[in-house]
Amino acid sequence: MSLKLPRLTLTRVILGLFVLAIVASIVVVAAGGAPASIGSFDPSTEFALKDWVPIHLGGLNLSINKAVVYLLVGAALTCLLGILLMRFHLRQVPDRRQTFGETLYDIAQTQVAETGLPHKAIALWFPYVATLMLFIFVVNLISFIPLPFTGETYHHIPVWGIYAATSQISVTLALAFLTFIFTHIEGIRFNGVIRYFRSWIPEVPRAILPLIVPIEILSQFMRLISLSVRLYANMLAGHILILTMIGLLFIIHSWPWRALGLPAAFLFYVFEVVIVVSIQAFIFAALSAIYIGSAIEPEH
Repeated sequence: MSLKLPRLTLTRVILGLFVLAIVASIVVVAAGGAPASIGSFDPSTEFALKDWVPIHLGGLNLSINKAVVYLLVGAALTCLLGILLMRFHLRQVPDRRQTFGETLYDIAQTQVAETGLPHKAIALWFPYVATLMLFIFVVNLISFIPLPFTGETYHHIPVWGIYAATSQISVTLALAFLTFIFTHIEGIRFNGVIRYFRSWIPEVPRAILPLIVPIEILSQFMRLISLSVRLYANMLAGHILILTMIGLLFIIHSWPWRALGLPAAFLFYVFEVVIVVSIQAFIFAALSAIYIGSAIEPEH
């Protein structure tokens, strides 16, 4: 008689890890010494960038640092993921791997490209918005996987930790700037300079044009800020919350509050990985498609 093992589900795995976090937290608190001082704990230091390979061209700093390494790893994994899911060994009856790839492709096409772009621009700009969504998704996801890229060592062994390249405003601003530039290039290419910039101004009485024109021009630049800050702030806040909750193990003096840090950090971790990682990638790509599409057909 064969023994039938219970089927593991995502819910059971998460609940099991949550219980494990509670037990580990209690053990750490019971075995630990005196709590550290609050002044010695600062989670924001995890986001400081140090030059690993200094590269300076005049006043321009092109040095390789932790954020650059994470972006390079994210770009390589994005290419690998695209090839494995959507190009390699495809079947008439898809398996789980191919189904997952087709789901990503369908979301990028129907929910991002076709929703924001006019029909005449989908063939040209679908690769951009799809790549943007997949790249941000991968970079966000690996930011919650411990990797030996902290830049610190313990007895000559690299220290592993979590870090989000998209928690740097320079990274998200560069991504948003690409969409900003492409938006206006396509607006001018499809409509001409005069017609495109005239489309910024709504039909209002001439008396209030001096008030409306600066606001409309400012709104174009606010798109750049909203795209970059939304992604940056969400990823930064998520990582700081996780690090802060873990830090409660070492800075809170009273029981049982001291033991709540690790379970709380685990809950934030699950929320970020399951929801925030994918939602932020989708929103960034969808808004990029909408901005480019509205520039191509301003009347829409």
